[in-house]
Amino acid sequence: MSKLVECVPNFSEGRNKEIIDALAAAISQTGGCRLLDVDPGPSTNRTVFTFVGNPEAVIEGALNAARVAFQMIDMRKHKGEHPRMGALDVCPFIPVRNVTMEECVTCANRFAKRLSEELHVPVYLYGEAARSESRRSLPAVRAGEYEGLHTKLQSPEWAPDYGKPIFIPSWGASVCGARKFLIAYNVNLLTTKELAHRIALNIREGGRGKEQPGRLKKIQALGWFLEEENLAQISVNLLDYEISSLHMVYEEICKDAKELNLPVLGSQLVGLIPLQALMDSAEFYIKQENLFILEEEHKLRLAINRLGLDSLSPFEPRKRIIEYLVQDDCSEHALVKQTVEAFVRSVRARSATPGGGSVSAAVAAMGAALGCMVGQMTYGKRQFESLDGVMRALIPPFHTAVDQLLCAVDADSNAFGSYLAALKLPKGTAEEQQKRSSALQEGLKEAIGVPLRLAEKINTLWQPLLELSKHGNIACISDLQVAAKALETGVSGAYFNVLINLKEIHDAEFKMKTQNKVSQLLDEAKRCMESVLRECKARV
Repeated sequence: MSKLVECVPNFSEGRNKEIIDALAAAISQTGGCRLLDVDPGPSTNRTVFTFVGNPEAVIEGALNAARVAFQMIDMRKHKGEHPRMGALDVCPFIPVRNVTMEECVTCANRFAKRLSEELHVPVYLYGEAARSESRRSLPAVRAGEYEGLHTKLQSPEWAPDYGKPIFIPSWGASVCGARKFLIAYNVNLLTTKELAHRIALNIREGGRGKEQPGRLKKIQALGWFLEEENLAQISVNLLDYEISSLHMVYEEICKDAKELNLPVLGSQLVGLIPLQALMDSAEFYIKQENLFILEEEHKLRLAINRLGLDSLSPFEPRKRIIEYLVQDDCSEHALVKQTVEAFVRSVRARSATPGGGSVSAAVAAMGAALGCMVGQMTYGKRQFESLDGVMRALIPPFHTAVDQLLCAVDADSNAFGSYLAALKLPKGTAEEQQKRSSALQEGLKEAIGVPLRLAEKINTLWQPLLELSKHGNIACISDLQVAAKALETGVSGAYFNVLINLKEIHDAEFKMKTQNKVSQLLDEAKRCMESVLRECKARV
């Protein structure tokens, strides 16, 4: 799959539709860029644009938008609730797919350099691109905002990373960097700006200063008032949602609001969000309320409902979750999108792919699906009511594995991408031959990793399958027997695929360790399959 970088420039204009549309057009008309979201805020007088593309494309897209902003935005006339320092206030680059953080740091530096040289404006670096610890935090770099910038630029300590320390009244200064995915999130309260900010100080990591830190790590927050909605908001930036999650922020704010007798009216997301962030919140409420939910769509509905994400406007997952928006151009041609008939015919065709690896993954996926089916044919039935707790534990591993194993169907066909790319490398000189040989070996190792991971994933299902064979609906015993054979076939197929490609590996240590590992996985699968079949036979 191609490299994908996300760019989220924030421009200091949220009211003038002509300007917002012109900025959006500058991005969307840049070759290789895909504009995913435009989120204007009248009270903040700020618009957040979210777009993706390869590293070269996103740099060009951001520059094209900056050129429009230079012509159309005048910071001397700007007023808004959100902290800001420039017309293009902040422009982060975020790794999405097949891109390292280091590559995004390179993007930030290249963009900042070109922006300063072309528009002659000062540019600061922050986040992972920061050149000093004092500039890592965006609020620290933006301290004093636009109004204090003229004085700030006169201090050697705040010389820009790119460009001259000259105050440009119409522009101000820009901040550019590289970071993890940031979630911009607002919680709505029927109160004043002052009380909202009081709660923000309680939860944000910086708190009220070094002597009074806030409760949540990796959280920035402030309170403001939305005139157009006639309510206050606590505006939150989640810098790392794996450390402080959406539901943690929401629940902590609700707790403080309850103590102050303030009503909370749901919340609002600005821009896009990773799927996992909402799934984490769904799992929190599922556990808290002792619910049993399997389907992704249902989990999303729960998270949206409990967080009140549709309180100000409809929340449409297909338009707001980045994984749903970012698709490969060829995704509609994926093997798993085919009918069973089309897939079988494609295997039959005179082509190397799809082959045994894809078939192994598909068979294993069906085995996992059978396990899930048997669990659901047992759960919720009056005659098996005493087993509901057991089934609640056994069903989810199979449900999750089905999706993961289906992904492996296409992963196997795409496994040799790096190897095939290495074949095209030049080999005219001894140095080129060495580089090509190393790339070919690394490509083979990548390809071997795909079936190896497939076997490892399948083998996590044996224990729940054995438990199902002991307790599952007796009418489904044959389904469990087929599931066991299908899972063992998946591991066997992975074993054969690993062995055939290991023959071309030169690294003796890697070869030996991998062969030992895949042999152990196959032995484990065979033993576990026999255990399941024995258990099933004993119940017939």
